[in-house]
Amino acid sequence: MILFNCDYNEGAHPRILEKLTQTNLEQTPGYGNDPYCHQAAQLIKKLCRAPQAEVHFLCGGTQTNLTVLAACSRPYQSIISASSGHINVHETGAIETTGHRIEALPETNGKITAQQIAQVCKAHWEDDNPEFSPQPKTVYLSFPTEYGTLYSLQELQEIRRVCDDNNLFLFIDGARLGYGLTAPGNDVTLADLAALCDVFYIGGTKIGALLGEAVVIPNKKLQKDFRYFIKQKGGMLAKGRILGLQFLTLFEDGLYRQLAQHANEMAARIKRACQEAGFEFLYDSPTNQQFPIFPNDLLAQLEQTYVFAHIKRVDHKRSAIRICTSWATRPEDVEQLTTDLLKLAKEKDATHRVSFIKQ
Repeated sequence: MILFNCDYNEGAHPRILEKLTQTNLEQTPGYGNDPYCHQAAQLIKKLCRAPQAEVHFLCGGTQTNLTVLAACSRPYQSIISASSGHINVHETGAIETTGHRIEALPETNGKITAQQIAQVCKAHWEDDNPEFSPQPKTVYLSFPTEYGTLYSLQELQEIRRVCDDNNLFLFIDGARLGYGLTAPGNDVTLADLAALCDVFYIGGTKIGALLGEAVVIPNKKLQKDFRYFIKQKGGMLAKGRILGLQFLTLFEDGLYRQLAQHANEMAARIKRACQEAGFEFLYDSPTNQQFPIFPNDLLAQLEQTYVFAHIKRVDHKRSAIRICTSWATRPEDVEQLTTDLLKLAKEKDATHRVSFIKQ
């Protein structure tokens, strides 16, 4: 079987494995206080044009979201998120365990607006007894969203203004950040994120690393005592250099962008084949996640060879799936999928025409 169901099926880029092997017997301080973590942090700050920022390395996305949001908000404060946000649907109530309520807002293609956020704050503070409900404190966004869509720079700037007006922190989940930054039509840069966000993270697990996320904290208020939160939430890796080494390798000569661009290019090939075959999409994504709508009988044939993620039944004859490419997706696998897809679609169309003529 060829897996197109997620972007973390493979291990790590060979250069990362090589670097880990080369430095395996070196003795370094633990808990992220090693030279490799320091070098990686300095490099990331330079790329973000944020010398005032702090950079910390954690192991995975849920752990990172849990730790960051615990640091952002007191237990009586809430997190504003899209209803489709990862923290709301895919983290088993991890955020709620810290005492925070998630204010899940209706989304459009995975995104929420500055106006929606402002309305939440207005409704809270205009209540006769605002202390009877959780106080909005942090806005959680994903870039890209769960549906592979992107916020524009203007949209993020508008959300930043609302955050400033309402004393809110802005946190961006960047588990797939590289795929967003290198997507066609994107106008947001690392430097923009560092200027607009109080905290965000750069995903490694889904983009070439064995594991790891790099948390960037431009806001000095959130820098204070952040390592205490990391330790309390179980995120302080004793052999922290494993994380630093990986991000140093990914960013020292542009490897991160190359890997992300590769995944997007593979996804674009699949998208073009779906369009050529006449299939619609549940969401219009420019990134490595594509959401075509297939006839169920065609999908059953494809799934004899390929694995996809099922999203929803559109009607009794069709289903929307997610086809996800990664930094390691092989061009020959994409070629095989697109060839099979077009062949099956052509056969189905021919069968349909014959059936129509007989009628």
